[in-house]
Amino acid sequence: MTAADLLARKEHRPFPLPRSPWVMRQEWHNLLFAHWPLPAEVVRAALPRELQPYLDLWEGEAYVGVVPFTIRNLRPRGMPPLPILSHFGEINVRTYVTLEGKPGVYFFSLDAENVSAVLGARLAYGLPYFKAKFQIETEGDLVHYDSRRSVRPKPAEFIGEYQPNSEVLPWRPPDETLERFLTERYCLYAAIAGHVCRTNIHHHPWQLRQAQARISTNTMADAIPLVLEGSPPLVHFSKSLDVLVWWPERVSQGQE
Repeated sequence: MTAADLLARKEHRPFPLPRSPWVMRQEWHNLLFAHWPLPAEVVRAALPRELQPYLDLWEGEAYVGVVPFTIRNLRPRGMPPLPILSHFGEINVRTYVTLEGKPGVYFFSLDAENVSAVLGARLAYGLPYFKAKFQIETEGDLVHYDSRRSVRPKPAEFIGEYQPNSEVLPWRPPDETLERFLTERYCLYAAIAGHVCRTNIHHHPWQLRQAQARISTNTMADAIPLVLEGSPPLVHFSKSLDVLVWWPERVSQGQE
């Protein structure tokens, strides 16, 4: 699929595409969304002060997700992917905010095994990336996933396996279903030096499938600190997604 093909489909977006050109492309593979509902006041307290007023809730509850997957073919615009730098495991811990009418994702942490990606994302996007070690194996749609952070703050480990157990779910607007509310978001937010920055992304609608996950270790949120108890009550799987990314931009706050 070309970038023009990606950009041609945009009717599903909750807000328009940026006018500026995209700068990076990447693919996400074998992705699990594992979500836990938590009290809004608990999650809000864990957010940076600048983003606390904009926490998104579903029926009064905040959601925190742990999302393991594999990145492939990451490359700047106009350049080919480099095998050593462009393919690696990543896992993030996230919640959801909306600012200026644009629903987005806030990352508490992102762990990756590519040192260049970790340093580049921290410098360019202000995202809290950490170096980690990964062992990822697949048997068809069954994914065995082992991630262990190798720098502080610790602990931050995820060990488990997951697979889809349904056909692809039909697309419905995010205000109608919880799974779309949590996943159909086309920007990332970060607080940098007292300012909020937004990074726009674009992709086609998620091809979500219901999933089952057997997680033996999950301390990914311990250092935040947030407590994710027991098995995730909401799990979804997506086989692959092609994504375009823009440069971050500063957001004018206080316009909600």
